Amino acid sequence: MTAPRIQLADELLRRFAAALRSAQLYSKGHPIIARNLESLSTAIQLLHTLAPSTTIGIVADQIVVDDMPMTKADTLAGLARRLQQAGIERVVIDRGVLLDELKTLVEAVSTAEGTESTVAVPALPHIRVGRVTTERQVDGAPTDMATMKQLYSEAVSAAGSIWDSAQTEGKPDMGVAKTMIDGLAQAVAQNRTALLALTTLKNYDNYTFTHMINVSILTMGQARGLGIEGGRLRELGMAALMHDIGKVRTPLEVLNKPDKLTPDEFTIMKRHTVEGAEILRKTQDVPPLAPVIAFEHHLRTDGTGYPDGIMRPSLNVGTMLCSIADVYDAMRSKRVYQDMLPSERVLEVLKRSDGKQFDQHLVRRFVQLVGMYPAGNLVKLNTGEIAVVRKIYAPDPHRPQVRVLFGRDGQRIEPSYDVNLWEAADAAAGPSSVVAPVDPGLYDVDPLMVM
Repeated sequence: MTAPRIQLADELLRRFAAALRSAQLYSKGHPIIARNLESLSTAIQLLHTLAPSTTIGIVADQIVVDDMPMTKADTLAGLARRLQQAGIERVVIDRGVLLDELKTLVEAVSTAEGTESTVAVPALPHIRVGRVTTERQVDGAPTDMATMKQLYSEAVSAAGSIWDSAQTEGKPDMGVAKTMIDGLAQAVAQNRTALLALTTLKNYDNYTFTHMINVSILTMGQARGLGIEGGRLRELGMAALMHDIGKVRTPLEVLNKPDKLTPDEFTIMKRHTVEGAEILRKTQDVPPLAPVIAFEHHLRTDGTGYPDGIMRPSLNVGTMLCSIADVYDAMRSKRVYQDMLPSERVLEVLKRSDGKQFDQHLVRRFVQLVGMYPAGNLVKLNTGEIAVVRKIYAPDPHRPQVRVLFGRDGQRIEPSYDVNLWEAADAAAGPSSVVAPVDPGLYDVDPLMVM
């Protein structure tokens, strides 16, 4: 199904570009404009036979349709520039879109002239446009952290059931997986900050299952920031959840070895990418993207990684998002053979190699998403006070919003108070920066419950 989707997405972009060009060149009502709009409508309808909505996004100077980077669309640079001039980084078109709605969109975009904000497109029933957002709070969101912690705990338990069924029956329990992903995807859309904060919880006895959930959440969080939503968001979450499922076939003496693997053992470990793809291809109701990510998630953009001998001219966007989440969560987790690394150290690893291993535009967005000091972390401020990170400030991930809990003497402050460190950066007095992360075990407080 992948090849037809790419072809349909390519056709959509070409028709969109043609419709914009004709709207710029010809007067309203010209028959060429009408023909191009009809062709655009047909291209969209064909994609809507595969999914209920289609998302066109701009990542750097690259156009992405749903989860597919259109790297071969070399004639579409003008379309990317036109959308950027209109201040548009995302266009979501739902099934059932009318020709008049497409006409309104094309007219608005074609008349934009380097605006600083998103072009004013009238409210349309089946089309949404805007910038890629770093946070979105939805009315009615489950803001109660205790409820969110319960959701997370249930998800980890479900991951254990999914893993067990893959081991004993040869395939994961998709009923359990779908129910769990639906809940997590809704929470990501409604209260992403709170859910991402929960990924800082570390249950070392259940590393495999918490890692599955954390990678799924972190992947969906990134995807949501790129404008991916609805069914496509859930597909990415499901694929990320299953990325390591091939390890159910890895011998336990290799999988759980406390010391560094020998070359032969590492060869065995590397098989999990192929094993996972095979398991998922044979499992009913698994989204087509899942075996792709399972196979690719250890490949890198510079051609390194494994499976050995596999070269890709480009990696699926879903693979790149999952790979970033996978490395980030694995490195900040404490295991028998590995000490937990602070987030700033992990993020430096993601940035290294001059962008040859990880797409640096996606890494920058990831840093904006999680921050150098993620929400829910306890940190020491430059004043010596202890605070919990409440919210990331995307323009300066080093300076989040914090809630100060303990004074420099170590005594609890009542009432606690909030500081936007990005605003206090030039202040002569008071906290203005984070010095270092702090182990919450040193303080009698649950950071997640007071953030």
